[in-house]
Amino acid sequence: MNELDDGPKADGRRQLPLLQPADAGPSRFKRSGVRSRHLRAHVLVAGWAGLALLAATAQGTLPVARWLAVHLFLLGAATTAIVVWTEHFAVAMLHARLPDQRLSAVRLAGVNLSVAGVLTGVWAELPALTVTACAGLVAAVTAHLVVLVRMGRGALGGRLAPIAAYYRTAAAALVVGAVLGGLLATGAAGAHGQSGLRLAHIHVTLLGWIGLPVLGTLFMLWPTVLGVRMHEATTTTARRVLVCTGGGLAVAVTGLVADLRWAAVAGLAAYAAGLAVTVRLLAATVRRGRSPVSAAAAWSLAASAAWLVAGVAFDLVLLATRSETAAQDGVDALVPLILLGFVAQVLVGALTYLLPIVLSSGPKERAGLRAVLERGWAPRLAALDLAVALLVLPLPAPAATAGTVLAAAVALSFLALVVAVLGHRGRPDEPSRTPVLLGTAAAVVVTVLAVLVAGSGGTGGGSDAAAGQGGGGVATTTRTVALSLGNMRITPGRIEVAKGTALRLKVTNRDAQRHDLKIDGGPATALLSDGQSRTLDLGTVTADRKGWCTVPGHRAAGMTLDIVVKGGTGSGATGMDDMAGMPGMDGMHSGAHGQSGDSTGSTPGTGLDLAAGFSHGWQPRSATLPAAPAATVHKAELHAVRRTVEVAPGVKQEMWTFGGTAPGPTLRGKIGDVFEVTLVNDDPTMGHGIDFHAGSLSPDKPMRTIQPGERLVYRFRADRSGAWLYHCSTMPMLQHIGNGMYGAVIIDPPGLAKADHEYALVSSELFLGTPGSTAQAAKMRQDTPDAWMFNGVAAQYDKAPLSVRAGDRVRFWVVAAGPNDGISFHVVGTVFDTVYKEGAYLLRPGGAGGSQALDLSAAQGGFVETVFPEAGHYAFVDHDMRHAEAGAHGVVEVG
Repeated sequence: MNELDDGPKADGRRQLPLLQPADAGPSRFKRSGVRSRHLRAHVLVAGWAGLALLAATAQGTLPVARWLAVHLFLLGAATTAIVVWTEHFAVAMLHARLPDQRLSAVRLAGVNLSVAGVLTGVWAELPALTVTACAGLVAAVTAHLVVLVRMGRGALGGRLAPIAAYYRTAAAALVVGAVLGGLLATGAAGAHGQSGLRLAHIHVTLLGWIGLPVLGTLFMLWPTVLGVRMHEATTTTARRVLVCTGGGLAVAVTGLVADLRWAAVAGLAAYAAGLAVTVRLLAATVRRGRSPVSAAAAWSLAASAAWLVAGVAFDLVLLATRSETAAQDGVDALVPLILLGFVAQVLVGALTYLLPIVLSSGPKERAGLRAVLERGWAPRLAALDLAVALLVLPLPAPAATAGTVLAAAVALSFLALVVAVLGHRGRPDEPSRTPVLLGTAAAVVVTVLAVLVAGSGGTGGGSDAAAGQGGGGVATTTRTVALSLGNMRITPGRIEVAKGTALRLKVTNRDAQRHDLKIDGGPATALLSDGQSRTLDLGTVTADRKGWCTVPGHRAAGMTLDIVVKGGTGSGATGMDDMAGMPGMDGMHSGAHGQSGDSTGSTPGTGLDLAAGFSHGWQPRSATLPAAPAATVHKAELHAVRRTVEVAPGVKQEMWTFGGTAPGPTLRGKIGDVFEVTLVNDDPTMGHGIDFHAGSLSPDKPMRTIQPGERLVYRFRADRSGAWLYHCSTMPMLQHIGNGMYGAVIIDPPGLAKADHEYALVSSELFLGTPGSTAQAAKMRQDTPDAWMFNGVAAQYDKAPLSVRAGDRVRFWVVAAGPNDGISFHVVGTVFDTVYKEGAYLLRPGGAGGSQALDLSAAQGGFVETVFPEAGHYAFVDHDMRHAEAGAHGVVEVG
């Protein structure tokens, strides 16, 4: 006899105790509190699902409603169900002791409170709450994982014991997904990491946390629902499938985070292979001529497996053949397939079979409750599958609307049946009223929230709806401003208009990621793919307004807009107004306001607008490094002088300089050359000195401070090769270096090969404010710069890319001037085959290895070389993404 058989059922066949209450007897089941816990969990699942349904119906008016609908269902309903049932199934499959139900209730409460915190934090744009809630979710799920691991220690086990490993792997996947989700929701991933992290988050959550426990449970649930014995190969197959799916998913997620598309494709292919093996086994389990215990549950589970196979196959094709933008859009299109086709049908099938078992006290009552849940199951199943097809296939918009309505109708009908079952369970003459009260309370909460959601979305209108502010009278002029979305910025980030202006915004997404724009109390666009545009009509503007991208995490990362009203009336739109935000014209209205002194030149509340335009007449500093002169003695004269220079787009500040530029001139020579540098102090108010790291001299005299009007000759012999820093030696050196008194000396190593291009990049921090002021000095001591930069200007090489040709060998000399931070220099899309750091080669061409970054601490230097494989635009960054997103970023334009 099969070890899972345990006596006859009402219809004469054997009932598997695995899906009976974990401690066997109904009376003991009640005493343990398991029944009441499962009942509360089902009410929570129904409540989360209802809220998800409401959010889905609000998509047209609330840009973030789609995100909420998905996460209410997956993070709320599905997570609650999985936490409860994986613990229950693990007890049965491992023949383990039942965990303390009070602690289980605490864990379940922690999960649900954390989920509510995550959703609230993202909705209300409270990053601190979001991070705290994500941490709480990680803690609760980790506790759940610990319980699952402890169950396996010392447990008797059985044929299905390997399935518990699916639940443990799934819990680990949710921990990873929660961490990635927190990074996304708070914007910590930044502009360059957002796409990969988002795809990784979607895959590890859907295929890991949702997919793996469903796959594992199907090995047991499928034959149970069919009323047949398990296939003899189930145990062996389950182990092999977990290796394929769990291992493949880990590789795929790592590949997506690291931007290794081939690894992501390989991992997903392994997952698909494991899924194919599972489907083959499930098909072999079916016995012709045998009617299932629950036809509704069996067909729902079969349909869910079919949709999962279709979704993974399509996802694999997307990642293997499409660009990043197309893959993003394609994965987004898969959401309704996974949400409704897979997850919803799994929940419907599982609840149809399991809920009567949990709620009933005997076979007769179980059959009656199941009959209630199976009412009209065939039309409901067909309608839900049709809804999924309408939402997934590339059909006209009315088809998607019809699919949404159809899915909502099916969901409501099943929720009504669940409420009916909860209200009629128990003895006919003594019905339990607690579930009815709980269900009614949940329904009331859902209704109230629906009213609130509908009310808050009332001002949204359509994606291009007008929402002008009243009280402004008749507009005297109409102005149209073009906005571009990209690189985690809205450009321009600040628009100044005269009071009473009728304002229209032409919004264009110029990014691989999808973005939207929501105006506070006004209209919003739909999510826009790369190149898509929408126009928002704000009506008459009489007060300041704010706007932002509603994609979770993007507002926190800096995608905000300020509309500032100036007094008076409009003076008429101009052609320049219409061109604001267009390529090459960014910041003409918002960012090109040069400032000096303590003024920061920043957009209020958002920091520097690095996407703005530079002032008229601005010229970038040439990064090209000339070859070392043939002479063996190099003479130079450096004047210590104050200069007001543009340090960021539209932002000017007084700097202390060597030779009028920050950094000072780059000097170059060979080993054995002599450098004779004359320092002239033209600063009328303070003394300065100079320290060349490339020389070895006593600091007492050659580095001494000279007073205004004095001269000092600094002479040294270059005995060692390397990329060296020089800087002012006068105390406090933190302020002298931090205000621009630094530069580089390049001493070629012997036998240095010729490169097609050589560039010198000196990295440093930018501290805005009056040089030497208390406020600026505090920033330096606390290491809170306003930006990071290459060659003294934040983001200058975004506006003026470095130019090379495909196939050229390019050498980048890098010196980290600090004064506090180092650099991790990286060129996106390339691998370095040569690395020279601090006077030694770490890597040379021809070897098997490669390097991805040149890591330098403050006052270190070196060079890296690469060959650009093909035409395109290659970003070079400080891979500390805080620095890259705040100015340490440039572009190599390969023709």
